[in-house]
Amino acid sequence: MLENDRTQPELAPAGAIQNRRGIDSEGWFEYLVRVYPHHTDYSGVVWHGTYLAWMEEARVESLRSLGIEYADWVAQGLELPVVELSLRYHRAVQMGHSVAVRTRMAASEGVRLLWDYEIRSADTQELYVTAQVTLVGVDRDKGKIMRQLPPTVQAALAKLAINP
Repeated sequence: MLENDRTQPELAPAGAIQNRRGIDSEGWFEYLVRVYPHHTDYSGVVWHGTYLAWMEEARVESLRSLGIEYADWVAQGLELPVVELSLRYHRAVQMGHSVAVRTRMAASEGVRLLWDYEIRSADTQELYVTAQVTLVGVDRDKGKIMRQLPPTVQAALAKLAINP
């Protein structure tokens, strides 16, 4: 494409292939990833910690798909550390594969946010990993758990509510 051609697609995040869809009717956001050598152990199987990085990327990208920049929340003094993590490995992912990292906010309980994850084959037929992560809102300046999330954050998260 020409240098001044404004039809160039926006670059995908590092490691991402593309995001096929926005958030579906069940609240799932799909983030596609290609497995590179640096994601794997010596045998060409995805290293267990890589899944966590993909899940974080998918969560941030799901927010971005709604016009919510996670970096803005951090700049405003909101931190959302992981306080609980449950992960189940169903099947190993191999180097060279592409996977769909699916995420949705399962529940919001005060300052606690529960996120569900599925990592599947790109065609979504094979299930590799299921997980749930709990985040808690923390005021960075005070270093304490917030009593409630800021109104702007609550309004943004309402966009993620699952509408069955």
